[in-house]
Amino acid sequence: MRLLPPPGPARILTLSTLVRTIGRGLWLVASALFLTRSVGLSATQVGVGLTISALVGVLASTPSGYLADRVGPRGVQVGGLIAAGVLTAGLITVRSFPAFVLIGSATALADAVERGARGALIAGAVPADQRVHTRAYLRATTNVGISVGAVLGGFAIAADTRAGYLGLILATAAASVTAAAISLRLPTVAPVAAPTRGPRLVALRDRPFLAFTLLDGLMSMHFSLLTLALPLWIAGHTTAPIWMISVLTLVNTVLVVLLQVPAARAAVTLPGAARASRRAGAAIAVACVLFAASGALPTPGAIGLLCVGSLAHVTGELWHSAAGWGISFGLAPADAHGQYQGTYGMGYELGKMLAPVVVTSLALGWGGPGWLVLAGLFLLLGALVPPVVRWAGQARPAGRVTEPVTI
Repeated sequence: MRLLPPPGPARILTLSTLVRTIGRGLWLVASALFLTRSVGLSATQVGVGLTISALVGVLASTPSGYLADRVGPRGVQVGGLIAAGVLTAGLITVRSFPAFVLIGSATALADAVERGARGALIAGAVPADQRVHTRAYLRATTNVGISVGAVLGGFAIAADTRAGYLGLILATAAASVTAAAISLRLPTVAPVAAPTRGPRLVALRDRPFLAFTLLDGLMSMHFSLLTLALPLWIAGHTTAPIWMISVLTLVNTVLVVLLQVPAARAAVTLPGAARASRRAGAAIAVACVLFAASGALPTPGAIGLLCVGSLAHVTGELWHSAAGWGISFGLAPADAHGQYQGTYGMGYELGKMLAPVVVTSLALGWGGPGWLVLAGLFLLLGALVPPVVRWAGQARPAGRVTEPVTI
C-alpha cells in the first residue's frame, strides 16, 4: 500500500486535506471549552447552536454541489475554504448565543460549499477507476490530520486561557486558508452547462438515489457509537477500566489510517459497493451485540468483548465508507457530480443530527436491549442498500450505468 497517492490531483487533494483537518482537530478539542468557559454559553446553548448549524449544512448540501457543477469545482472549493477560514477567525468576536448561531451557521454553509465542490473536483480531475481510492486516501488523511490537530490543541487547552483558545481559533482559520492555497495547484475542471429542460436540482428528484442517501445517512449514525455511546457505556455500564475509551479510539484511528485504502478495493464497482454496504451493516450489528454483552461480564471478559466489538465496528466502518463513495460516484450523471455528491453528503449530515438522540436513547436509555435494537437497525439498513442500488440501475437511462447491477 502506498503512503501517498501517485503524483497529480489526488496527491494535491491529500495534502490540502491534511492541512485542513489538522486545523479541524485543533478546533474539535477546543470548541466546547472555548464556547462555555471563555464565551460563557451554557452546554444547552452550545448543543442547540450546533444543531442549527448542522441543519444549515443539510439544506445547503445539494445547492452547493449544483453551484460547483455550474461554476467549476476548483474555484468553488477554494472560495469555500477561504470563507470558512475567515468565518472561523470571526469566532474571536463571539460574545453571545445569537452571534454564535450566526457565525456557526455561516461556517456550516461554507463547509457545505467546500464539501460539494470537493466531490465534483474528484469526479472531474481523477480517473473514474481511481475515485473511490482517492476518497479512501482522503479519509485516512483526515484521521491523521484530526489526530495531529487534537494532540497539538491539547497543549493549548491545558492552559485554559482565553489567549490560548484564540490562538487555536486563528490557527484553525490559517489552516483553512492554507488548504485553499494548496488547492489552487489542482487542475481546472470545466463547468458543465445546466440542462436546457427539466429541473435543475435533478438529484433531489432521483428517488432511488435519495433512498440510498437516506439509508447511508442513517447507517452513518454508527460513527457516534464510538465517539458518544461507547465511552458512556464503558464508564457507566461495564466493569472495564475507563482508560479503555482511549485505547479503543486509538485503535480505531490507526486501523482506519492503515486499512481504508485496501478496503476501498471492494467498492470500485456498483455491485461491489452494494455488497460492501451489506457487509458493513452485518459487521456493525455484530459489534452492537458484543458491546451489549460486555455489560454483563467481569472485567477481563468485558475488556475482551469491547476489543473484539471495536474490531468488528471498524471493519464495518471501513466497508460502509468505501461503499458510499462507490455508489455515490457510480450513480451520478457526468453533468451533475457536484449536486449528487452534495446530496450524498446531506445524508451524512442528517445522520450526524439524529445520532446523538438515537444512539444515546437506545444504548444508554435501554441498556443491553437497546444495543440489540441498534444491531437490528444497522443489519436492516445494510441489507436494504443492494435492492435500492438495483432499483437505481434499472431506473437510469441507457448508458448511465456502465455495467449491469447484478447483486
